[in-house]
Amino acid sequence: MNTPHVVVVMGVAGTGKTTIGPLLATRFDVPYAEADEFHPEANIAKMSAGTPLTDEDRLPWLDAIGDWARGRVGLGGVVSCSALKRSYRDRLRAAAPGVVFVHLTGDRALIEDRMSHREGHFMPTALLDSQFATLQPLEPDEVGTAVDVTGSPEEITERAVTALEGLSEPAP
Repeated sequence: MNTPHVVVVMGVAGTGKTTIGPLLATRFDVPYAEADEFHPEANIAKMSAGTPLTDEDRLPWLDAIGDWARGRVGLGGVVSCSALKRSYRDRLRAAAPGVVFVHLTGDRALIEDRMSHREGHFMPTALLDSQFATLQPLEPDEVGTAVDVTGSPEEITERAVTALEGLSEPAP
């Protein structure tokens, strides 16, 4: 299976973006990029200290992700990015027209439980409330789909693939 879409796997911390993103990329035979790798060191230090990022902190990060996505337009790719606010998604769409979003959604208790079992990640569970407070779900005019994160990674990926197959192909 192949897709010319550039897919942004979005959602609050702990929804499985870093797990589902590579699985989707493998299914579509396209490259995967991890959004955390686009963060400047200052952002990682801030989050590691339990301090939520500001919109200003996120701009260079979003621009770097947008640059990567722009380079994949027409070729396809998958990138993880929380993309919690509509304005962040608008910025990504401005950089890479035609991107589509897979919004990983789930119950707060499930997500907190998953986060508490992660090892070696800089995002503490203490920031989960700020993530949910910031989250603006996809709006009807945004190309994308919400996918529930209950079940195994393979089940979640299958739901995402099915939903993506139902979306129209991006304009050339």
